[in-house]
Amino acid sequence: MTDPAPFEIFLTGTPGLEDMLLAEVQEHGFQNAQAIRGGVTIQGTWPDVWRANLDLRGATRVLARVGSFMAFHLAQLDKRSRKFPWGDILRPDLPVKVEVTTKKSKIYHAGAATQRIETALKDSHGMTLSSDAEIVVKVRIDDNRATISVDTTGESLHKRGHKLGIGKAPMRETLASLMLRQCGYDGSETVVDPMCGSGTFVIEAAEIALGLQPGRSRGFAFEQLASFDQTAFTALKRDAPKEAALTFYGSDRDAGAIKMSRDNAERAGVAHLTEFVTHAAGELQPPDGTPGLVIVNPPYGGRIGNKKLLYPLYGTLGETLKTRFKGWRVGLVTSEPPLANATGLPFKAQGAPIPHGGLKVWLFTTDKLG
Repeated sequence: MTDPAPFEIFLTGTPGLEDMLLAEVQEHGFQNAQAIRGGVTIQGTWPDVWRANLDLRGATRVLARVGSFMAFHLAQLDKRSRKFPWGDILRPDLPVKVEVTTKKSKIYHAGAATQRIETALKDSHGMTLSSDAEIVVKVRIDDNRATISVDTTGESLHKRGHKLGIGKAPMRETLASLMLRQCGYDGSETVVDPMCGSGTFVIEAAEIALGLQPGRSRGFAFEQLASFDQTAFTALKRDAPKEAALTFYGSDRDAGAIKMSRDNAERAGVAHLTEFVTHAAGELQPPDGTPGLVIVNPPYGGRIGNKKLLYPLYGTLGETLKTRFKGWRVGLVTSEPPLANATGLPFKAQGAPIPHGGLKVWLFTTDKLG
């Protein structure tokens, strides 16, 4: 059963790239989309929740904000929690986990608040509780207002369901898609990654070109909610990919990484559009055809012991791109702006920092190289 009354849906995303997520959300036609810190809010109903999980490449998870009420003390929280229509959303036969945060409220003890809500769920609706339940109810008590959300995603959306092999410092697919967008990539040009690791940028670019739904290979937490309609959800899935007369190229000096990339591309259904080869970045040559985008996530930060050893690597990469890739745009990810400068590439002004792997990184981009 679906509820026709719209509610707020929060699409969490990578801080620093909220505008990129907003652009994607708007392209997919979601209503009343607004970028806020840490993501984008929209207004919608349950089919919008399902579609957001299935279609959005840049979102990390989808939280359905299903209701709110004022609560100034624990007794009031208990009473209003018992009256809340949990049965419209949750199934009594499946366990639930409750997480509470409090801020600027008279109810300041999150543990006590959690206990009251759990008791209300058990007593008034016959729900069972479990600390490792897949269904998570998140309650935020802010300025005495309790806002109730349900995590409809489960495992983070970067887990597409087909990438089994990962390298030492993997780029999350959600982040890769937003970075591709920030570089101006829209699925209509060739992409080259000369340090491809497990192939994330290349595979993501190929999927975008084919119009594949990122959530096509995985399950979601919302499939276990009372509001779920299997027939309506199945109707949202697209069977046939678009035509794409493009090839996407990845290379790496590590033969093991190249094997992982090929296997990941095969599972993702994009092997016919991708080409992975083993060689160093300095051996890189542009493929035949129209120039496109070179995007690269070289070693930096905790991935290397002595960063002074990286300056020659970045210098060689920059020289290779300047001399062989005229007409191409470049995107480069690093936690060390001086390393980006060492390439000698004409990068645009440095943008906002982006959290990645416990570090702050930047995506440096160029216009077409002259």
